[in-house]
Amino acid sequence: MPARTHPRTTQPDASSVDVRLPWWAIALPAVAFAALLLLIAGPGQAHAATGDSSTGQLLQRIVELLVR
Repeated sequence: MPARTHPRTTQPDASSVDVRLPWWAIALPAVAFAALLLLIAGPGQAHAATGDSSTGQLLQRIVELLVR
C-alpha cells in the first residue's frame, strides 16, 4: 500500500510572520520627523544666514514635488 503524500499548502505557516509595508508607511514618518526637526532648528534661529537657507530651498523643492 503506497504512503499518502501531503499536498503543500500555498498559505504560510501560522507561526511565521510575513510583514510587507507600503512605501508610504516608511516615507510619512520620515517626512514628519524631518518637518518637526526643521521646526525645532528653524531658519529663524540662524542670525548669520543671508539669502535663502539650504533648509528653505529643500522645503521649497519638496513642496514643488508634492504639488505636481
